Amino acid sequence: MIRYVVAVLLTVTGPASADLIADGASLVQENCARCHGVTTDDHSANPRAIPFRFLGRLYPIESLEEALAEGIMVGHEMPEFVLEHDEVLSLIAYLDSIQLR
Repeated sequence: MIRYVVAVLLTVTGPASADLIADGASLVQENCARCHGVTTDDHSANPRAIPFRFLGRLYPIESLEEALAEGIMVGHEMPEFVLEHDEVLSLIAYLDSIQLR
């Protein structure tokens, strides 16, 4: 499914954006998919973990950059992770690309 999303986005966006989105898709698949829904149509394995396609209804996606750079602090169990600046940008690009509008 991720490959399909990336393929569609390649036709809609420029190469730099497509690369960022593809990198972000890989990041969420590796680190987030075991709990969160990470595509435009999947559901979260953990019912308390919001599907990423709905994040934009709660927060402006670009506002998540600082939280991702500093580490997400939540009131429940979630693995800690540290992202490099380029990974944060990729993750933001991917999250923005899958929001239901």
